[in-house]
Amino acid sequence: MGKVLSVASECVPLVKTGGLADVVGALPGAMAPLGWEMRVLLPAYRALRPHLAKMALVLEEADLFGGRGQVFFGQIEGLELYLLDAPHLYDREGGPYSVAGKDFADNSQRFAALSWVAARMAREGANGWKPGVLHAHDWQAGFAPAYLSYGGAAGVGSLITVHNIAFQGWAAAGQLKELRLPLAEFHSAGLEYYGGLSSLKAALVTAGRITTVSPTYAAELMRPEFGMGLQGVIAARAGVVSGILNGVDAAVWSPEAEPLPYGVKAMRGKAVNRAALCAEFGLDVPGPLAILVSRLTEQKGIDLVTEAIPDFIAGGGGLAVLGSGDPALEGAMLGLAARYRGRVAVRIGYDEALSHRMFAGGDAVLVPSRFEPCGLTQMYGLRYGTLPVVSAVGGLSDTVINASPATMAAGVATGIVFHPVDSLAFGQALRQLLALHGDKGIWTNVQLSAMRHPVGWEASAQAYARIYEDLAQ
Repeated sequence: MGKVLSVASECVPLVKTGGLADVVGALPGAMAPLGWEMRVLLPAYRALRPHLAKMALVLEEADLFGGRGQVFFGQIEGLELYLLDAPHLYDREGGPYSVAGKDFADNSQRFAALSWVAARMAREGANGWKPGVLHAHDWQAGFAPAYLSYGGAAGVGSLITVHNIAFQGWAAAGQLKELRLPLAEFHSAGLEYYGGLSSLKAALVTAGRITTVSPTYAAELMRPEFGMGLQGVIAARAGVVSGILNGVDAAVWSPEAEPLPYGVKAMRGKAVNRAALCAEFGLDVPGPLAILVSRLTEQKGIDLVTEAIPDFIAGGGGLAVLGSGDPALEGAMLGLAARYRGRVAVRIGYDEALSHRMFAGGDAVLVPSRFEPCGLTQMYGLRYGTLPVVSAVGGLSDTVINASPATMAAGVATGIVFHPVDSLAFGQALRQLLALHGDKGIWTNVQLSAMRHPVGWEASAQAYARIYEDLAQ
């Protein structure tokens, strides 16, 4: 059995701010049937420290960027988990990266410490367990492949997965020595990044392989409009770059498992859920009921919703919104609800149980993102027969098959895909949604096609296994 150390800042069900956590939490279970033992290394944030009492001490660091560090191992929530306990870095109020909306000033040191320990564990092992592959996730673990490379890899292969290139782990050049990085590597082909440092760039130039969370996103990142300054670095290493789609937990996101269950053989239950959702939100919608479950940001294209939705409402559609984010966009959503009372309703915040009810009861889910590395929302929509209306970017392109005459004739259409990402194209997609919903026979066929579309981890796990095999040789 091969061994992989997965290092990240988040992992469900322990700590989550976004999709990164879902992937880190799902991969160990997905890889186990293929013969890969994956253990996860996380920081011991304050909320996780109570677990330490049930875990075994396996490694110590006397000086870990300003204080003592200890690594504990145990099985928590079904995961084989290492927690890095360094109270001076992680035992504090707030989330993983910030408190009261402000990033912690020492985030560079906090996640360099995580990376430093990961590289040491990969190189030396811990309590008799030594991985053949170090799998780092995003900027928070970006220095791990660099520390491994610069300190001697000891036969361990390394991989960096880019979940969202918008977050790059920037640090000032003056921190080079403090972050234990070699001065000789501070040049444009190495660590230097626009006069400073980037932990993500450090990984991109030192890791043995680079993956992103969808094939289209992998290609997009080599272009300036998506690469956000790192496109040249990624293009230079194109030979080791690949895109592997994320999957969803089909047991957790399942219409058959909801309180009002339904499935491809019992679609009448969808109408029952729709009626319940309309009642919960106070909606009366004669046409398609669209849902929006999202961070309310420009990246997610929320401003396009305010521009395109009036014609959709006029055509008989309705909208239920769950999310939070930019105060101006929250206000815009609330303004729509006030303007179209009974046809638009908004809940600011996030509620996991409510999101399940929305996917179970909605007719369509709107995902008009300007960029989307992979996206899980559209996959939840596919599972529930809640047809995704998505922009043609990143993983949205890779997971939704547009309902064109050809794809509908072939019986493979699963949603609506629009391009370019602007209010005109989005408005046209919503008109297409109204027309599609108006033909119940075609609508049902597309729903069933969507629900049969594979969105699990099986194929993606096979792809990761092939990379691990290459790296571990």
